Amino acid sequence: MKRSVLLLTLAALAVAAPAFAQSDLGLKRIGGGIGIVDPEAANSTFQLGIVADHGTIAPHWGLESHLDYWSQSEDLFGTKNSFRDIALGARVKYHFVVANPKVQPFAGGGLGMHFLKAEVTVPAFGPFPATTASASDTKLGFDLGGGVGTPLSPKVDLIGETWFGVVDSMNQWSLRAVLSYKLGQ
Repeated sequence: MKRSVLLLTLAALAVAAPAFAQSDLGLKRIGGGIGIVDPEAANSTFQLGIVADHGTIAPHWGLESHLDYWSQSEDLFGTKNSFRDIALGARVKYHFVVANPKVQPFAGGGLGMHFLKAEVTVPAFGPFPATTASASDTKLGFDLGGGVGTPLSPKVDLIGETWFGVVDSMNQWSLRAVLSYKLGQ
């Protein structure tokens, strides 16, 4: 059993080695985005994010990291509910080869840590004082999505993308626009 696993691993490495030899990793681009997020347990709200493009791990396969934030509050009969999520993760994107270089479609997936917080504030009522309760949790999430990029100038790209994040009890769909700035040459 151990021998077959070792042989299978060596065979996979031999096939993948030429692709990884063509990798070009490093901080290539940095950008910021704004969009709309629709979380499962809250109403739609705005999302802000930062994206870092780390280059390619193989031909057509890019690696990026991201930091996203959204917060949503609602007030119902004096009771205030608020939710927030800070997500830090990495995604792998497959960039499709197309004839038009001004259109760069991609699809991808990734993992991220979601730092979730929920808070409820109930106002004072009669003899009862105002009360606040909160809960925080850190959960692993999986992202699946895609989009399209187009150059605005030799150094700036505009990217439109959508992602569905699978996070226990807080799944979320987002649609956003990102301006990405090329670093270096």
